[in-house]
Amino acid sequence: MNHKSVALPLIGIFLILLIYGLVLASSFLIPVTAAVLGYFVLSRPRRGLERLGLPSGLVALGFTGLIITLIALSLLYFSTPVSKMVRDVPRVVEELQDRIGTTQNGTLKAVAEAAEAVDGIMEEDDDEPTGNEAVEVEIVEGETPARHILTLAPQLLSQILFAVLLLFFLLSSGDFFLLRAIENIARTEDKNRALEIVATIERRLGRYLGGITVINAGLGLTVGVAMYAMGLNQYIAIGVMAFALNFIPYFGGLVGACVAALIASSQFGAIWSPLLVFAVYMTCTGVEGQLITPLLISRRMHLNAPVLFLVVAFFAYIWSVIGMIVAVPLLIVAKIILDEIEPMRHLGRFLGDAQDSDAAEQVKADIKILKHGAKIE
Repeated sequence: MNHKSVALPLIGIFLILLIYGLVLASSFLIPVTAAVLGYFVLSRPRRGLERLGLPSGLVALGFTGLIITLIALSLLYFSTPVSKMVRDVPRVVEELQDRIGTTQNGTLKAVAEAAEAVDGIMEEDDDEPTGNEAVEVEIVEGETPARHILTLAPQLLSQILFAVLLLFFLLSSGDFFLLRAIENIARTEDKNRALEIVATIERRLGRYLGGITVINAGLGLTVGVAMYAMGLNQYIAIGVMAFALNFIPYFGGLVGACVAALIASSQFGAIWSPLLVFAVYMTCTGVEGQLITPLLISRRMHLNAPVLFLVVAFFAYIWSVIGMIVAVPLLIVAKIILDEIEPMRHLGRFLGDAQDSDAAEQVKADIKILKHGAKIE
């Protein structure tokens, strides 16, 4: 039997099972992925603090305690304006629909009425009881956004807690898992290559996530100040929303601008107000995306735009909003690994080029630190 003729179906079956497993185990894999990415990001500062004499357990406790404190403070300070905005958005959408319904022309109204009449006739034909059949009436309580959020809150908090605990154990163990994995590699050349991959992942992920967090914080502050200057009551919630949604490529800025425009439409009523708010919001995100981020990050993180769009859409499909956030870091990790494996290097080039002028020197310095712990011979 030809092995090549069997390889393709096996790869297809593996990919199908992989996607099914990612969807089925999403509640477990999402916090694990977040913890592993956090471990790579915090490994370099952890080693720096360890060289100063601090034990790994104390460093891990400090990092995880800081994360929990930031989350708690954010919930305490921003929960009220954000929850109010979430409660107001459905009402704003209904008001906008009513406003559009009262202003649409006669043709559109006639078409809508005709469509409703046809739907009513079809439902009567399908559901009309025959003979002495009893008609059952089921009253279903509508699912409100507030009820949906309350249902998801315990699950989200449990995933955050699980991710923080796993991150603590990973950081407190130091380079234990990394060193044990490298020690099992037979050839010294392969050990060096593995160290180079890990050092590159830590460096690029740290720069990307750290840089994008600072940039998004500046964007949220700018958008909040702009909304305050325009007189919006929900300027704090919109600024927080701008910070959070900007972690999502392509979709985040557009969604945030639409929500801000809806809020402006409800508060001011005039048609030019939501358009102006939408334009200001998109201008802020456009300046950030076209000037600030390329200046600080793009030379370190060039990715193939169509592939990035597809990856973000795919992870949005299997892991919802969290998947859209982790899609870029996972794509960065995949590209780094593919770039360092000779047979797969063409796939790394397909994902895009990430050119670092100072990459060689930084990777060498990181490898020396890892080699010292791994004792590669």
